[in-house]
Amino acid sequence: MTNQPMLELDNGVRIPQVGFGTFRVDEGETQRVVEAALESGYRHVDTAAAYYNEAGVGAALRASGLPREEVFVTTKLRNGDQGYDRALRAFDDSRAALGVDVVDLYLIHWPVPSKGLYKETWRALEKLYADGAVRAIGVSNFMPEHVEDLLRDAEVTPAVNQIEVHPSFQQRDAQRAATDAGMVVEAYAPIGQGEDLALPEVVAVAEALGVTPAQVVLRWHLQQGRVVLPKSVTPERIATNIDLLAFELDEDQVATLSGLDTGVRMFPDPRTAEFTQLRD
Repeated sequence: MTNQPMLELDNGVRIPQVGFGTFRVDEGETQRVVEAALESGYRHVDTAAAYYNEAGVGAALRASGLPREEVFVTTKLRNGDQGYDRALRAFDDSRAALGVDVVDLYLIHWPVPSKGLYKETWRALEKLYADGAVRAIGVSNFMPEHVEDLLRDAEVTPAVNQIEVHPSFQQRDAQRAATDAGMVVEAYAPIGQGEDLALPEVVAVAEALGVTPAQVVLRWHLQQGRVVLPKSVTPERIATNIDLLAFELDEDQVATLSGLDTGVRMFPDPRTAEFTQLRD
């Protein structure tokens, strides 16, 4: 493993704190981009069935020559594949596309509360976990009420909740609900799809430390104990986004970024989102 920080999930599985996100990475570019990430030292790759690039991630894993156990792989269940039997079939499809025997982390991508299927779906993930097909299971975009509802009947507590978190949108209630239940919070869109990097406060901290605005924001996440999933298709940015250990934010700088919350989402509201993520 490269010298990157790790967090321990509630079942003892260790997860690299800096992962490489593949949201909106084109299928034809995925292998190249993920290979560049692995060459830069990433040992955690996050994908999803809804990204339609799992095969490219798998090709990059094989081409890298790295031992399978050295790369932590996450994928997610599409909304339209919720339900017990359908989720099990969808997992088999994802595992085949990735070309792996065991997935490190498998997530329910969105709760889709209007369909009322996430508890049934969670039972399928619990079976996969019990069968050893996955090393850990979790959720994504679950709000506090969804977490509370799921935990009423769950036999296995989700190991993580992957949610939108960046300086201008911090979801403190959702973070607290996850950590109170023993989950690790994973931040997707950790730099606000690039928009938060132009905030004057972020730029000022970056200039003071002699690093990039993206490095400042990603370091802010790390110091608060979150997993981060930056995404880029540019080799230079891929490399700098994982170069986060040579500097540290002081308390005032952390407080500055923590004071930038606007409460405005960039992604859909999980309480009302209903899209299937299935292609026509």
